Amino acid sequence: MMSNCTGGMVILTGASSGIGLAMTKALLSNGYSVTGIARSFDAGVINSENFEAVTLDLSELDLLSKRLGEIISEISIPIRAVVHNAGVGKFASVEQLSVPDMKLVMETNFLSHAIVTKVLLPILKRQDTLADIVFMGSESSINGSRYGSIYCASKFAVRGFAQSLREECAKTPIRVSILNPGAVRTPFFEDLHFEPGPASGNAIQPEDVAEVLLTVLEARPGTVIDEVNLSPQTKVWGRKPN
Repeated sequence: MMSNCTGGMVILTGASSGIGLAMTKALLSNGYSVTGIARSFDAGVINSENFEAVTLDLSELDLLSKRLGEIISEISIPIRAVVHNAGVGKFASVEQLSVPDMKLVMETNFLSHAIVTKVLLPILKRQDTLADIVFMGSESSINGSRYGSIYCASKFAVRGFAQSLREECAKTPIRVSILNPGAVRTPFFEDLHFEPGPASGNAIQPEDVAEVLLTVLEARPGTVIDEVNLSPQTKVWGRKPN
């Protein structure tokens, strides 16, 4: 298992679809091995001896540290990068958002990433080799938007966490980056009442984000790509028919 990788091990959350799936495929194609974490995986989506699928619901915070410990105990090679990509979206006016939905968004989009980082950071430091921690932010981490209060809050939290962590890790070989894409054409919008416009320039492709991730990982040691903003050329949103 994972005998042919040349780039090192990447732990990637939200690996089963959308941006995470595109990242996983790009990493495997470029010599990395991937331990992919997701709530579920479709059979046969990723077929590689250098991929390990781990089923885990990151929103179950009370179990997260224990499960991560079990996952890490089965990894025998150094961790080259941790990519925090898992996320959910709930969009409505503040008074329409339910408390369970607010908790789900904050726990999945922010707190789970903070806990994963807390568990893995001592291991990355003990390795004393180059390692990247990459957070999936959003254009919603830069500007708030109507009906996006809780989603924007979760992404603002991720961005602040990443900036603070970068300062804490500045004297170690650990680099911290955040990617902030705008609308990406993925299953993220399947359960929402809106989606990007149909033109190719109305949304980023998942592979675009995956390409930027590779650029971050392959930057010269000593150089940190702090933050990357990716935007569709023309922002158009459409409401789905009821």
